[in-house]
Amino acid sequence: MQPNPTLDQLQVFVAVAETGSFSAAARRMNRSQSVISYTIANLEAQLELQLFERGGTREPRLTASGTAMLEDARRMISVLQNLRSRAEGLKQGLEAEIAVAVDVTLPSPVLIAVLTAFQLQFPTVSLRLHVGALGVVWDLVLKKRADIGIGGQPLEAYDELIMCRLGQTAMIPVAAPEHPLALYEGPVPLAVIRDHIQLVITDLSEQTKGRDFGVFAYRTWRLTDVATKHSLMLAGLGWGGLPKWMVKDDIAEGRLVPLDLEPYPEQAYNLVALHPVEEAVGPAATWMIERFKEELEKFG
Repeated sequence: MQPNPTLDQLQVFVAVAETGSFSAAARRMNRSQSVISYTIANLEAQLELQLFERGGTREPRLTASGTAMLEDARRMISVLQNLRSRAEGLKQGLEAEIAVAVDVTLPSPVLIAVLTAFQLQFPTVSLRLHVGALGVVWDLVLKKRADIGIGGQPLEAYDELIMCRLGQTAMIPVAAPEHPLALYEGPVPLAVIRDHIQLVITDLSEQTKGRDFGVFAYRTWRLTDVATKHSLMLAGLGWGGLPKWMVKDDIAEGRLVPLDLEPYPEQAYNLVALHPVEEAVGPAATWMIERFKEELEKFG
């Protein structure tokens, strides 16, 4: 059984294919042409395939087999380089993976900007992303199922958590333009609000069990995700609070209207980063927290 190709052999193969000649590959790799030729010959012997045609004085050309093998070689080089990069990062204390919990009120453009930059900055670090509402973020961090959490400030102080402020977001009560609360003239009193179905997000964690926030209607529909709440409100099935960034375009284009509710004004609140006090925050997680702060400042 022939030995497997080495990373060096694959790199030489790709260099010859990309430059079109043994001499050009030798210059790219700062080696002699004879070493390049010898390496290719050994690789062909190991694979039992001819990768290049070498007719007379012509430059080598990929055979059909060589063309088929080229993408595999490039993919293997990439995998092995990533393996080396990951090993170097781990030796320097870089996390192999980070788990992040974010609140649904975090603006999606901010999240996308952070994760796009994260992918470029830490290509070897895997990511697990949890998205939830209300106490889910705190709960995941407290249970150490998330390394860091990005969300609203906990209702009580936890000795187990370290918290730092990142920025602000806002909730605003809205409804479809044909909803009775949207058609009401002037500030809507509590007595009128109570008669209309309010769409409310239910906390799936134990952190706020039995507690309601900003619930004023006698009749409520309880939901577990903000996307469904948004869709139902666009359809005119109730009113409720949604992140202001989420409904900005809906309001501008008339699909939703902000409500003037006496007991429920637009509310701004802090977004914070949380992590367990006894767990050291690695370089990737530290970078991510700072980047969230920067992106929130730009977004605001």
